[in-house]
Order: sequence, then structure tokens, then C-alpha cells
Amino acid sequence: MQKIKSLMTRQGLKSPQESLSDLGAIESLRVPGKEEFRELREQPSDPQAEQELINSIEQVYFSADSFDIVKYELEKLPPVLNLQELEAYRDKLKQQQAAVSKKVADLILEKQPAYVKELERVTSLQTGLQLAAVICTNGRRHLNIAKEGFTQASLGLLANQRKRQLLIGLLKSLRTIKTLQRTDVRLSEMLEEEDYPGAIQLCLECQKAASTFKHYSCISELNSKLQDTLEQIEEQLDVALSKICKNFDINHYTKVQQAYRLLGKTQTAMDQLHMHFTQAIHNTVFQVVLGYVELCAGNTDTKFQKLQYKDLCTHVTPDSYIPCLADLCKALWEVMLSYYRTMEWHEKHDNEDTASASEGSNMIGTEETNFDRGYIKKKLEHGLTRIWQDVQLKVKTYLLGTDLSIFKYDDFIFVLDIISRLMQVGEEFCGSKSEVLQESIRKQSVNYFKNYHRTRLDELRMFLENETWELCPVKSNFSILQLHEFKFMEQSRSPSVSPSKQPVSTSSKTVTLFEQYCSGGNPFEIQANHKDEETEDVLASNGYESDEQEKSAYQEYDSDSDVPEELKRDYVDEQTGDVPVKSVSRETLKSRKKSDYSLNKVNAPILTNTTLNVIRLVGKYMQMMNILKPIAFDVIHFMSQLFDYYLYAIYTFFGRNDSLESTGLGLSSSRLRTTLNRIQESLIDLEVSADPTATLTAAEERKEKVPSPHLSHLVVLTSGDTLHGLAERVVATESLVFLAEQFEFLQPHLDAVMPAVKKPFLQQFYSQTVSTASELRKPIYWIVAGKALDYEQMLLLMANVKWDVKEIMSQHNIYVDALLKEFEQFNRRLNEVSKRVRIPLPVSNILWEHCIRLANRTIVEGYANVKKCSNEGRALMQLDFQQFLMKLEKLTDIRPIPDKEFVETYIKAYYLTENDMERWIKEHREYSTKQLTNLVNVCLGSHINKKARQKLLAAIDDIDRPKR
Repeated sequence: MQKIKSLMTRQGLKSPQESLSDLGAIESLRVPGKEEFRELREQPSDPQAEQELINSIEQVYFSADSFDIVKYELEKLPPVLNLQELEAYRDKLKQQQAAVSKKVADLILEKQPAYVKELERVTSLQTGLQLAAVICTNGRRHLNIAKEGFTQASLGLLANQRKRQLLIGLLKSLRTIKTLQRTDVRLSEMLEEEDYPGAIQLCLECQKAASTFKHYSCISELNSKLQDTLEQIEEQLDVALSKICKNFDINHYTKVQQAYRLLGKTQTAMDQLHMHFTQAIHNTVFQVVLGYVELCAGNTDTKFQKLQYKDLCTHVTPDSYIPCLADLCKALWEVMLSYYRTMEWHEKHDNEDTASASEGSNMIGTEETNFDRGYIKKKLEHGLTRIWQDVQLKVKTYLLGTDLSIFKYDDFIFVLDIISRLMQVGEEFCGSKSEVLQESIRKQSVNYFKNYHRTRLDELRMFLENETWELCPVKSNFSILQLHEFKFMEQSRSPSVSPSKQPVSTSSKTVTLFEQYCSGGNPFEIQANHKDEETEDVLASNGYESDEQEKSAYQEYDSDSDVPEELKRDYVDEQTGDVPVKSVSRETLKSRKKSDYSLNKVNAPILTNTTLNVIRLVGKYMQMMNILKPIAFDVIHFMSQLFDYYLYAIYTFFGRNDSLESTGLGLSSSRLRTTLNRIQESLIDLEVSADPTATLTAAEERKEKVPSPHLSHLVVLTSGDTLHGLAERVVATESLVFLAEQFEFLQPHLDAVMPAVKKPFLQQFYSQTVSTASELRKPIYWIVAGKALDYEQMLLLMANVKWDVKEIMSQHNIYVDALLKEFEQFNRRLNEVSKRVRIPLPVSNILWEHCIRLANRTIVEGYANVKKCSNEGRALMQLDFQQFLMKLEKLTDIRPIPDKEFVETYIKAYYLTENDMERWIKEHREYSTKQLTNLVNVCLGSHINKKARQKLLAAIDDIDRPKR
């Protein structure tokens, strides 16, 4: 009951008796009896309403026991009493009292079981205390009996037993100390076995055991010895860690990491590891270069060992430069591969540790492990860039130690190949673009390539000046991809293929070098320079794929006796372009194009040895560009100069003629003239000798230019029997067209490697230069056409014709027959030339077009020389021209006949009136002043007066004035 009371006191409640006694002082309040109290408690009530009544009780009622309730209520009474208010207030207090009483009763009933249980426990405790008192009494009694019964001897036995136990513990401790003193032998054995985790574990256990026996004086010396041993283990552990840098071994590295983990120094180990990698890079490159320098020096002089690495690189001889570079990259590859495998090891074990940590419950240890793991991961990721920068600097220093311009092209390409492979390694290693190496090799490559390109331009000039423009016989299926220089474009990209042999475009899924060589091998192994197993089988004999094909072709042609021999010899299939090996029907032969002179030749590309050399040179340039893409723009610029110089040489040899532009026929387009002027200004050195007073800038500009080439004296372009060197012109011009086609074929590859900011240059080169190659046909073949027919003789024959006849003639004049004979002779000469060189259909069409155009203009010129002409004479002119057209259409299949309207319009102008003639003169400015003047004076003089004639002549003079 006391506990219940104390509990109620702590809760700020009073017992019902206390509450009733406190209220008893109020006279107006009556304490309900037990029956009333029970009835009050048993009445149905609202708990929420009762709680609100309790909450409405003033706080002062719950204060200390010294509070005087009666006094408090009396003091609250107003000065003027109101009976109804007092009764209402009294009822409120009764309701509050009833609510409190009910609450107290509920609490009492609620605590009744606890009270009973506590009372039982008190009773049980009282019984236990009584039992304890009995046991103590018995114990004291028994102790008194034992004290009286035992003697001093018995106590002595107990003392000896205790001493024995102490001695046994001492012996055990001595044995442990002895074992500790012999631990150094076992530690040495474990270190020799490279069991670093076991050694550290044993040493730590010994230290822990030594701390247990530190009260022995001999332990202090042993503890110091164990500490020295632990430091020695850490030193050997650091040496073992340094071995990882050159030859990574999973088991070895696992032991080292376990040992550092036992020491709690995983972060320190990572810092040391990066320091060792940096040192390994320096020591490795120094030892490799030193070995080659001492080997080439031929003595054992140790002065080289005292040199700095930068100075040591300058002593590498040219003969040993490439092997040394290859070994240098091989050694650096081993270092980077070890770092790569180190990162792989940590990634693998981090995943394992994460999985095991998720199953454990030690949160503190897990957080610490995660912190170490995060530190190591960041350190390794940062170390990638740092190590690659060190590698780049070492290789850059080696490259700067020797002038690469002393090497031949193949050796230089091999150096670039190695550096390109190293940059590929760097990109896979850390995603770096190798800015340091790129800038270094780019400068040297550009300088080397400038000198190399200058030499090649001089060689090209020499080749062009000695070229006789004979056909280089290649097979009909010839492709530049069959040349060794372009083999790299056909081979699929793979890590085992060197960058110089890799195509420009690659597949997205490739195996990295680290994945390929992780288990063994080295991407920098020098392999013997060997040619491809397939030899270049691109040449044909006598223009045929084989001697059997040539013999079969001629035998089959001769078997068809009804077909003219000329057509048999000249036939070639228009669809396939090949010489047939079976007999051809006479219908097919008769339906062939008359302008096709390729019958006896395989439809193989027309090119010369010089063209082939230029193509090979382009292949070499593309190899260099593919190896070192940062110099792509420079390489493509030099490639464009090769094409420019070849185009300019063809124009200079075969197309330059000041009289061409005076024809007014637009033989050279404005684009072609612009291109030729640009080439002449930027590439051609027109000065015969250097001016000693010229500025240094001018001299440097002249170094970039090449003298204009001169045609070989062996090439004869003046013989009429050969159509003024038509065969040579065809070979030269069509070889240029073929070269342009190859550049068009290579455009996607060049566009893929060209930097975006430089692509406008490439587009301009193709649109303004390469595409103009075929436009050279017109001016070159115009020269042949201008000399192929005797136009002067035709003018003389036309001058002897009498045009003032009085009757309409039914027979054409003899100059028409003479002109047609000239065309027949031209046709025969073309056939003769086609026996030497295949004349493509576009070429023959241009030749015929030029000749016909010149013939028609010569006819107009002959008509313009007429002194007297009648209407019958004008009809004779039409008759002659129609006869010429009819016969000409049998010789050629060119439709429409070029300049046909030019002649017909001029003849028809004879019939125009004065007004129509004036308008006609203003509209037809393609005629010369002489031709227009003759038209007015001679042909129109008969039906217009002098004043009208003067007016027309004045109109002609107005048209001619701007031309002067």
C-alpha cells in the first residue's frame, strides 16, 4: 500500500481519503458515501466529458499539500453573494469531485492486481530472508567447527599447492618467451618464401604476446627486436611492391596487398606504388637507351651512365635508333600493362569486398574499408594520366634527341608507325589524345614531309621531262588497291595490324591492345619487313590480258570476210569495253559507232609510268596521313600539289596555245583558266635563276615552288602522219583523267581524316581542280584538229569557185570532195593511231567535233572571201553544204553536226532584207567583222542602196568597237 501511495504521489494524485478530507472542510460540499460512490462509479458516463471536467479543474488544486482550499474558495467569493450563482458553482465543484473520485476509483481498481502481486513478492522476500538468516547461522557454526578442527600442517599443504600452481604458470610463460625469442628465424624463412602476410601476422601476434609479459625484464629487448623486424618486413614489402611495376603477378600482388592490409597501410601502399611506377618509367627508359649507346660505342666506358637521359638520347646512332625506339616502347608497354592489370585487380577485389561487406554487420569496419577503397580508386584513376604523361615526355625526349630527317621514307614511316601505336596505347590506357607526342611528332613529321615532298616534286619534274608518253600496259581490271601502297585500305582493322596498314574507316567493336596482349606478347615487337605474299599482278602484255586472247581475237575477226578489215580491227564491245574472243556478227560490227577506235585494245586504263609513280606516291602520302592524322591537312595539301603539277605539265606540254583563246569558242572554261593561273602563281617557279638582290621572304617562297617542266625532245608533235603526236596526247590527257578518277575514288577516305575546319580546302580542291581534268581535252585535242585537215587548201579551192553563176547548178563543187577526202584521211590516221593507243569514245568524239567545227568555220570563212555572188551562187553554196553534210554523216555518228547552224544561218542571211539584216547583225555576234562586212558588201549589195549599206556597216563597226 505504501508503494501505491508513493506512486500516486509521484503522479501528482491523492488518495481518495486525502481528497475527501481536503473537501471535508467545505461545508457546502457533502462527501458521498460508499453506496453513493459505487452508484456514481457504476453510472454510465462519457469518458471524454469526464476528462474535460478534470481538465477544467484549476491548476492550484494540484499544488503542494500546504495549500488551503477553503481559504482559496472563500477569497474567490464576490463581495455581493448570489445564491443561484453559488449553487451553480457548487454543482460544478460536485461534478468535478465526482469525476475525480471516479478517476481515482478506476486507478485503484486498475492497480489492484499489481498491489496483490507486490504483496506476494514482499511476503516471499520475507521468507527468503528468514531462510538466509538460518543458513548464515549454520555457516558460522560450521566455520567455528572447521577452525577448531584444522591444523597448521593442513594450511602448509594449501600454501605449497598454491606455489605449485604459480610455478606451472611461470613455466608456461617462460616457454612462451623462449618461443618468442626464436620467432626471428621463422620470420626470416617466411620472408624468403615471400609469405609477407604470414610474416606480418606472426610478428603482430608476437608483439601482442610480448605486451602480455612486459613485466619481465627480458621482454623489453625482445619487443624492440620485434619492432625492428616489423620495419624490416615493411622495407622488403616495399621492394616487393616495386617489382609489380615491370612484371605484374597476381599471386605476388595479392600477398603484398594482404600484408599492407594487416599493417593498416593500404593508402600508404598506393602512394608508394605510384612512386615506384614513376621511378620504373625513368629507370626503364634510361637502361634501354644506355644499353644501345654502350653497345654502339663498343667499349665499357662508364661515362654514359653519368649523363642525363636527355643527353644520353643524343648519343643513339641512326642504325640503332629504330630498334632502340621499339625496345623503349616495349619496356614502357610492360610498365603500363602492369598498371592496367593492377587496376583490374583492384576492381575485381573491390567487387568481392563489397559483396562480402553487404553480408557482414560491422558498420564501422565497413565504412573504413569503403573509405580506403574510394581513396585507392581515385588514386589509380588519377595515376593513369600521370603515368601516360611521364611516358609521353620520355618518348618525346628520345624523339628530339635525333633529327628524323636523316632517315629514309620507309624508316621514317616505321618510326611513325611505332609512335602511332604508342598513341593508340595511350588512348586506350587513359583516354588521352596524346597532345605531347602529337605536337612533337607533328612538327618533325611536317618538316620531314616538306623536304620529302620537295624531293618528290623534283623527281616528278624529272620524270615528266623524260616521259615519252608511251602507254603503260595494265590489265583491264586494274585498281589502285592492287598496289602495295594501298594495301592498307583493304585490310581490316585489328590490334595486330599496324596503324600504317589500317583503313580509315573501322568497325565500332574492336578488341583493345590491353585485352589482346594482357596474357602475353607485345604490340611493339619488330617484325621483319616483308612484302605481301601476293605480288603486284597489274601489268598486261601487248594490251591484252594474255597472248591467247590476242591471237583468238584476231583469228575470229579474220573469219568474217564480208566485214571490212578496218571495222574488224577497230571493233570493241561498247557495253563491256573488252575485246571479244568469239566471232562477231556483221550486223553488230555494222551497228558499231563510227567514232569508236578501241576495237583492237582491251578497255584498260590509259596511264603512263609517271602516272603510276604519282599514284604510288599518293599511296605513300596516305599511309603517313593514316598513321599520323594530325598532319592530315599538310599531307592532303602536298597531295594536291602532285595533282596540280601533273595537270599543269600536261597543259604546258600539249594544251598551251595562244591562238586558242582567240577563236572565241570557249575551249578553256573560266574555271580551268582560274585553276591554271592559281597553280602557276602558287607552285610554278618561272624565274630562270635566283636574284641575288631578292629578299629572304622571296627566296623562301621560291623554295616552295618547282620550275616549269619541259617536254622531252623524244616526243614529236609536228608529224602529220601521227596526227601531230595524237597518241602521246591521248596517253597524257587520259592518264590525267584517270588520275583525277583515282582522286575522286579516294575522296571519302581523305574526307574522313581531314579536320573539320580544313574540309573547305578539300572541297575546293575537288570542285575547282580535280573536276577540271577532263576539261583539258578540248584545248589539247583542238590543236590536233587544227592541223589534222588542210583548211588553207580548202580556202584556196573555194576561192577558185565562180559564185556569180546565172543558172542553178545540180553538181556540187570539188572543194567539197577535197574536204571529205581530208576527213577520210583523218579517219584512217585515227585508225592507225588506235593501233598504238586505245582512243576512248569521248576523245574520238571531241576530235571529230573539233574537226567538223573547224571545217564549218572554214566554209563560212571561204564564203566570206567571195568577191561576187548571185542568187544562183547562194543556192550553190547550200547545195555544197548539204552534200558535205550528207557525206559527213556517213563517216561519223556525231549528232547533231557541230556548227551546222553556224553555216546554214550565214547562208540564209543572204536573203534578208535591210531591216531584218540590221537586227540579224546585232543578234549574231559569233561571226567576225570580216564575215559580216562581206555579207553586206557582196551578197546584199545587189538589192540595197548605198545608204542602207553604210548604215549596216556602221552597225558592224559598233559591234566590233568593244572588241578592240
